[in-house]
Amino acid sequence: MAITSSAIGQAGTRDGGRHLGVALLVIATAQLMVVLDATIVNVALPHIQTALGFSGSGLEWVVNAYALVLGGLLLLGGRAGDQFGRRRMFVAGLLLFSAASLAGGLATSQAWLLTARAVQGAGGAIVAPTALALIATTFPDGPARNRAMGVYSGMSAAGGAIGLLAGGLLVTYASWRWVLFVNVPIGIGAALAALAVLPGGTTRAARFDLGGAVTGTGGVAALVYGLSNAATSPDGTSHWGDANVLATLTAGVVLLAAFAVIEARSRHALMPVRLLRSRDRAGAILMMLAVGTIVSGVFFFVTLFVQDIWGYSPLRTGMAFLPLTVTLLAGTAAATRLVPRIGARPLLAAGAVTAAGGLYWLSRMTEHGTYAGGLLGPSLITGAGLGLLFVPLSLVALARVGEADSGVASSLLNAGRQVGAAIGLAVLGTVAWTVVADGARARAATARTAVAPAAYQHALAAGFDRAFLVGSGIAVLLLVIVIAVLRVRRADLSGS
Repeated sequence: MAITSSAIGQAGTRDGGRHLGVALLVIATAQLMVVLDATIVNVALPHIQTALGFSGSGLEWVVNAYALVLGGLLLLGGRAGDQFGRRRMFVAGLLLFSAASLAGGLATSQAWLLTARAVQGAGGAIVAPTALALIATTFPDGPARNRAMGVYSGMSAAGGAIGLLAGGLLVTYASWRWVLFVNVPIGIGAALAALAVLPGGTTRAARFDLGGAVTGTGGVAALVYGLSNAATSPDGTSHWGDANVLATLTAGVVLLAAFAVIEARSRHALMPVRLLRSRDRAGAILMMLAVGTIVSGVFFFVTLFVQDIWGYSPLRTGMAFLPLTVTLLAGTAAATRLVPRIGARPLLAAGAVTAAGGLYWLSRMTEHGTYAGGLLGPSLITGAGLGLLFVPLSLVALARVGEADSGVASSLLNAGRQVGAAIGLAVLGTVAWTVVADGARARAATARTAVAPAAYQHALAAGFDRAFLVGSGIAVLLLVIVIAVLRVRRADLSGS
């Protein structure tokens, strides 16, 4: 965290001085809370499953309910900040997030917890784009914005890993409920500080694109729900041909098509077409979609691997992610310094190649492996690769955007990451559990008896490894996008 503190101090040396540095600290803390909550529950998932009786596939919705609503409503949240004032919406989002966290910590049923997680997502959908827009409109293009974006991206990149460590500590020394309760004092404190240090901003009368919000959120929700339920069950039953799965997937495609039509025709579109006419911005958003898939898959399946296969405790699981956190922050700090010198494209290409290699290495883990021999190395490589991606992607997505559209432009980038996380977890989960079921069924047929625990452990390892291998392929696609789509120059990011 020394890197982040130093960058905050440097960023605060503009005209706003120390006051501006404190404002950046508030913004970055809020972003950390939003990102952290996507993974802090991961370590607690086995405890939540035991306490509330979730099934294996249903357990994914403890993660997806948050990520899905967050991703679906980000565009609306960003536009709300543009129209009603960014500080006002920033504070409102923090308070909503805190209230939902309190409710989730008190949950006594599956429906209660999932509803609270969804409301948390709604609060995060207001906070995240408003926070990034505040940085984009406060710091000018060039070194000042690069440093501020480095702080923000560092929080975004490391938040997931920090969440796993914090979750391990809370589950071990308190209970799973504290992975939600911890947000309450942080959220309220950040809201009060925001009122004191952030500028009030202006408001503008406008209408919201409610049709776009409904069709966009509904389409993504239907698609993820269908993919989650299409996975082969551990007993070998395939659901790809189920009428409910096919109907849900079809509904998702139809709703997303309707969303595209509405956005093209609406005068108050949540996703203005003009912002996507830039191939660099469109490429950055597409890349962030893939990055969201990779990050979500790594955190989810590494957590399950070390707990279900290697028998790690929640605290040990969180500690296992420390090396990844360190290299994520190091990669983010390096990108902040290098992007003014070499531009975004070389950093993005290097990050994609490095992440692909790290994920491929992860796919070689076995049930008989050790942390030092099987997880430490790929964690360091994967973290470094991902760390190189966040700062340049944020800068490319926000380059040459007018102040009036900074909120919605920020929303597009955040939405890409969150929707990618939700859809990616569903797709990678489908791949993993299908391989697990097929492997267990094959071994049972060979032995002509029930699957032994050791055989099932092997099947689990094979399924999770396949998910990592698919993630490595997605990282290769990032490199393809950098080469084929992006044309951004250093001058586009320096304000010259």
